[in-house]
Amino acid sequence: MHEKGRPAVKKEFERFDMKRPPERTRWYLRPLTYLLSAPDVARHGAVIRRVGTEGLRPPYVMLCNHNAFLDFKVATMAIWPARANYVVAIDGFIGREELLRKVGCICKRKFTNDITLVRQLKAVIDNGDVAMIYPEARYSLCGTTAVLPASLGKLCKLLKVPVVTLICHGHHVNSPFWNLHDRGVRPTEAEFSLLFTPEELESTPADELNRRIVEAFQYDDFAWQKERGVRTPYAGRAEGLHKVLYQCPHCGTEFRMSSRGTQLFCESCGKSWTMSELGELSADEGETEFSHIPNWYEWERANVRREVAEGRYSSGELPVTVDTLPNARKFIRLGEGTMVHDMDGFTVRGTDVDGDPFEMRKPVPSLYSCHIEYEYLGKHGDCVDLNTLEDTWYIYPHDCDFAVTKMALATEELYFAHCRAIGRPCPPGLA
Repeated sequence: MHEKGRPAVKKEFERFDMKRPPERTRWYLRPLTYLLSAPDVARHGAVIRRVGTEGLRPPYVMLCNHNAFLDFKVATMAIWPARANYVVAIDGFIGREELLRKVGCICKRKFTNDITLVRQLKAVIDNGDVAMIYPEARYSLCGTTAVLPASLGKLCKLLKVPVVTLICHGHHVNSPFWNLHDRGVRPTEAEFSLLFTPEELESTPADELNRRIVEAFQYDDFAWQKERGVRTPYAGRAEGLHKVLYQCPHCGTEFRMSSRGTQLFCESCGKSWTMSELGELSADEGETEFSHIPNWYEWERANVRREVAEGRYSSGELPVTVDTLPNARKFIRLGEGTMVHDMDGFTVRGTDVDGDPFEMRKPVPSLYSCHIEYEYLGKHGDCVDLNTLEDTWYIYPHDCDFAVTKMALATEELYFAHCRAIGRPCPPGLA
C-alpha cells in the first residue's frame, strides 16, 4: 500500500514527539479542569444520568460521542474527581503543547493506525486512571452517529477494564459544526453508562463488542430536539447548513446551495426551505423533500454510494493551498498544488515555497474516513485534513466548485465498497 506524506524533496521539520509517555494530570491543574467546565455545564443545565456507573472507580475506558467542545466539559463533570487522559488531535495542541500534556492529553493524528496510542492507553490504565476516547474522531456533521474504527472492540479487550459510554444530547443543536454560535440550549442531557465489565470483555468476541458499541452510539440530536421540544430562536440558525446539505433535492444540482438567516436555498433552481426553532425544514413553496436534516444528509450519501458503485466518483483536479503541521508550534505553508479525490483515493501534489515538489497519496484501503473543516479558524475556508504518522496536511481547495462534505462521504463509501469487494466486514458505526 503506497502512502506518502512527506515532501518528495525532503524538508526536515522537528516532528511532534508522539512516543512521549502520557502524563497524569498535575494535582494543581485538576481543580482548574473543574473550574473551566462547571460554569458551562451549569449554564446549559446539563442532566447526567448514570446507568450502572454509580460508585464506579478508575481505571476504566470511557467512549464518548462528539458534537461540540461542550462534550469535554460534560465528561469532566461526569467523572469528577477521577483523573483522566484525553485523546486529542494534534491541531488541538497548537501553541499549548506543554499545558495539554500536563492536563493529561494524548496526541493523535486522525485516522491513522498508530500502535503507539495503544501503548499509551495501556499506560493510562496501568496508572489507575480513565482513558477517555472520542472514537468518531471528529465532530458529527449533522448530529448523528459517525463511523467508528473496526479496532475498537479489540482495544477494549486488550485493556481489560470496565468500558463505559458517555452519550451527550443537545450539543450539536446548541453549537453545530457548520455554525459554532452557541444557541444557549438547555437542558442538555447525557447518559453515563456501563457497557462492559472486564468479565464480559473476556468472554465476548471483538465483533460482538463492536456491534454493542455501535448500538450504544446511536443518537440523533435533531430528533432529540423535536422530542424534547427544545427551541433555538437564534435568528441565524440555518446559516452554514449548506456546508452539509450541499445538493439540492429539488433539481439535483450540487455545490449551489447557500444559506442566510433561517433559510436554506438553491442558487440553481431558486427553491428555498425555512428552518424552524425546532430544527425542522419546510419548503417555502411546493413539496418538503426532507424535513429532518439527517435524512437529507443520508440522501446525499446514497447518491455518492451510487457514484462509487458505478465507478464514476471523482472530484476532478482541484487547485489547493496546503499547510503542514509537523509539530504543535504552528501551521507552516507548504505551497500550492492540486488535489484529486477519485476511485483510487486522495492524491495531493504541488510545489513548496522553495520550489521543491511535494506529494501525498492516500489510497482507498488506507482511509476509512477523513476529517474535514468548515471555514477553519474563521479565515482559511473549508479544508480536508489528511494525516500520516509523521505529518498532518490541511488542504484548502479554492476557485472551484466542491464540497468537502461530499469528499468525507465518498471516503467512507469508497472504503465500504473496498471492504465488500474483498469480503472484509465494514467498519461499524452506521447501523
